Amino acid sequence: MKNKSKIWTIIKHEYLTKIKSKGFIIGTIAAPLGIILIYGIIIVVTIMTQNETAMKLAILDKTNEIGLELIRRDSTKFYLTDKNLQELKNDVLEEKIDGFVYIPDEFLNTGEIQVFTRGGGGLGYINLIENNSEDILIKKKLKEIGANQDLINLIDKGIKVQTKKVTEEGAKDDYSAIFAILGYIMGFVIYGLMFTYGAFVMRGVIEEKANRIVEVLASSVKPFDIMFGKVVGIGLVGLTQVLFWLVLIVILFTISGSIVSSFFSPQDVVNTMEMAQTNPMNTNNKFLDLLTNFSISPWIIVAFIFYFLAGYFIYSTLFAAVGSAVDQEQDAAQLQLPVTLPIIIPILFITNVMSDPNGTLSTILSLIPFFSPILMIARIAAAEVPLWQIGLSIFLLVITFFACLWIAAKIYRIGILMYGKKPTFKDLIKWFRLAQ
Repeated sequence: MKNKSKIWTIIKHEYLTKIKSKGFIIGTIAAPLGIILIYGIIIVVTIMTQNETAMKLAILDKTNEIGLELIRRDSTKFYLTDKNLQELKNDVLEEKIDGFVYIPDEFLNTGEIQVFTRGGGGLGYINLIENNSEDILIKKKLKEIGANQDLINLIDKGIKVQTKKVTEEGAKDDYSAIFAILGYIMGFVIYGLMFTYGAFVMRGVIEEKANRIVEVLASSVKPFDIMFGKVVGIGLVGLTQVLFWLVLIVILFTISGSIVSSFFSPQDVVNTMEMAQTNPMNTNNKFLDLLTNFSISPWIIVAFIFYFLAGYFIYSTLFAAVGSAVDQEQDAAQLQLPVTLPIIIPILFITNVMSDPNGTLSTILSLIPFFSPILMIARIAAAEVPLWQIGLSIFLLVITFFACLWIAAKIYRIGILMYGKKPTFKDLIKWFRLAQ
């Protein structure tokens, strides 16, 4: 009972110290909102400006029809010219014009256009020319072979794949792509959290060792209790942060849904969706449909919390062992490579897992305990994972945690009191064998 009281004191100290710090408050509240705002602005600006360019280009058109079509689509970026090729090149060199587009006679057969500039200018003008000229060429070719306007409109509209999920209540909309992205994001979040909080544990151990605080603690508390209390205390800090973020996400979705409901009736949503059938550029319906119908299963949230904690406890014990072996953070770089590598490897495979969540490769990788926290949550979000696989991964994670705790405790017990020498892997193995 006395040991339990001491462990609880360490846990409480680590937890309260961290959550009261300015860094925690900023990282928990301000950082997520800032990241959402920054990425939101970047995405919006990118979408709005992907075809934007400050250049205005002359068009030397030998077909006498493509140039007119380009100008009709955007007269602010294109204008016709009757100068010859050499005169236009001279104008570019003398900086009289930004550049010019040369459309040869055989464009309708080759699909090749030449653009002459002084160099640079970015990708905006290239995208603008490619997107518009390709569309014009396709429609010209379709008309040449006698395609009617209905066929042209159908090709112009493109293909829309609607995925449906069969349930006992009937067929429902299946948001497979969105859940795949969600799994991808969850995997990356756990990856970042394991690195962040694992580094917190390692840094805390190093600081206590450097300040000789651990010597005082070790005189009244067992080294294992110190390590376990630190790992659990910082883990609770991470759990607090994760729960806050989950609540924040739920609130944001609720507010977004309320705003949509107040401005759009169900009939408005239907009308918008019908409108999108004839206008593929109208993506408002996707956003409205997402906010009004999309929901996340509570089990995904529970799984996310479990796999975060499982991954954290496995890696934080190993980070604690590394921290106990060195006197300063710079010396830990070499020793922590075997700890950080298993965190990085699953990120390299997460794209493959998202492409085929229940494939053989995805299944095997997600059952490897050191990879499970990242890859299994990605699979659970993206697909229906068999319960036996989830159960097996949980069992393997628990076994792995106790094995890592046992190994780390032995290294920590001797390493925490060793000073003045930069340890090697050989030293760690020796300490592990010496620890009783």
